[in-house]
Amino acid sequence: MTHFPFAIVGFDLDGTLVDTSQDIAAAVNHALEQAGRAPLSVAQVESMVGGGAKHMFEQAMTATGGCDPDEFRRLYKELLGYYADNVLVHSRLYPGAVEAIDALRAMGVKTAVATNKFEAMSIKLLAALGVADRFDCVIGGDTLGPGKAKPDRAPIDAMIERCGGGRAVFVGDSRYDVEAAHNAGIPAVAVGFGFLHGAIEALGADAVIEDFDELIATLRSLSQLSS
Repeated sequence: MTHFPFAIVGFDLDGTLVDTSQDIAAAVNHALEQAGRAPLSVAQVESMVGGGAKHMFEQAMTATGGCDPDEFRRLYKELLGYYADNVLVHSRLYPGAVEAIDALRAMGVKTAVATNKFEAMSIKLLAALGVADRFDCVIGGDTLGPGKAKPDRAPIDAMIERCGGGRAVFVGDSRYDVEAAHNAGIPAVAVGFGFLHGAIEALGADAVIEDFDELIATLRSLSQLSS
């Protein structure tokens, strides 16, 4: 067996491993409906995903007229409750994701998730999809406490530590992912099929894949960038 250059491969969740766009949009629109507001499109909500649920909902409320803090708290709880009850209505793993992860694990590579989604919600989604046992750890946006979500390096550092250390690389679809990886001193791979907020070249990733079938070959080519 050819030696694989990375001991750990980390993944973002929303827009990278799983297309959660319709279920997230449904939760946002449920909360907006409670406020008597018009719904947002899935594409509009996609553009708000990446910085965590609260940041996303702040953008949604601003886009629909703003609100006072008390109303925001009430509606935010509505959003979270609805999403928790409807986490796997339309969400699906991206094609080839499971096969790529299984191929990595067959080579002895540790796989992990580092997301700005809440940890419990992330684990619930992965379990519902039947893939939770394929990851050595799951780091959520609330796992490490306030201020310790991507693009901070802390989630990447924690991911590496919990996986036992070694050469690592991170795969994601947003600037939060690329910046967190680079802040932690590891390469970043961007996926061209995620919730992109602009030109993928603007993310500054070390490589781009358009399909999970390209992942392993791309990671081999990045081996010299990881120390």
